[in-house]
Amino acid sequence: MHVLKRTTTAAAVMLAAISLGACSSSGSASGSAKDHTPVDRSNWPAEIPASGLVKGLELPLEAYMSSYADQVTVDTALRTLQARCMAEYGLTVDLPRPGANPPPHSNAISIERRYGITDRTQAQKYGYGLPKELTRSLEPVEEGLSGIEVEVLTGHTKPDLSAPEGAEGDGPYFTSADAKPARAEYQGKKLHKGGCAGWSKQQLKLNELDAGFVAQLASTSLSESRPRKPVEKAIKDWSACMKKRGRSAVDPYRAMEQGYANGDGTTKDAIELALDDIDCKDRTRLIEVWSKEESAVQKRLIEENKDQLAAVKKRMGEVLAAAKAVK
Repeated sequence: MHVLKRTTTAAAVMLAAISLGACSSSGSASGSAKDHTPVDRSNWPAEIPASGLVKGLELPLEAYMSSYADQVTVDTALRTLQARCMAEYGLTVDLPRPGANPPPHSNAISIERRYGITDRTQAQKYGYGLPKELTRSLEPVEEGLSGIEVEVLTGHTKPDLSAPEGAEGDGPYFTSADAKPARAEYQGKKLHKGGCAGWSKQQLKLNELDAGFVAQLASTSLSESRPRKPVEKAIKDWSACMKKRGRSAVDPYRAMEQGYANGDGTTKDAIELALDDIDCKDRTRLIEVWSKEESAVQKRLIEENKDQLAAVKKRMGEVLAAAKAVK
């Protein structure tokens, strides 16, 4: 699970948002593997935004990305398989419960903030920040597991959980620069390559490169659409609108940086800036213009990569079917 941290660079803000949907981020450290009570779906992100300036907006590449609901189905199957695998080594563990702590976006497109902040109702309460219930999945996984449990689960030793911010990894258990290969066996049973986590993915024939490939195309489409003349003009008009309101941001990502400059994005000043930002986007039709241009780029990328994307979509369907078969 990627950890989204406050950043001072617009590029990092966008890359963090894009990477959210490209990995498993549907669980948390709480929730027992034996807990069968229904997960509260009320805070799950909508597949298609139902409010704000991006209401009803979809981009073409989203057809090749798993929805959050489908990701939860896959993660739930992985969790079940991992718990069973761990039990074979005599270990009973509490693993993250998929769907319990949803992320703020349904997939890697992160359309709600792809072009900066877009929801005025939310901005009135939280500025550039997010409601607490939408940030729990972005926090590091709690310590929870013992050293041997981490080894059996992941295939490497338990890393240093006090590593400084900015260290590489998808959460403390799964990758870390200071982690070493796990022991060869435990309780007389050989450890799986990649641990029980790696084994569980093999059972579903999960190809993690697929999500990364589609997310990279989405990153390309965003960067290629930015300098297009209609987008440049819309951003220039937005900046002029902001200037009339006493704001100095030259593009929406700079506005986000300014909103986070003195805190978590929820200060009174940040809220006022966010409202000006959204109002100027609405006045200049920035979201409409930018999404139209990016859609054109994505359609071209889809055509250029149609065979690989078709294979990705086929594998996605097969993985989802295999996940649903796990009981």
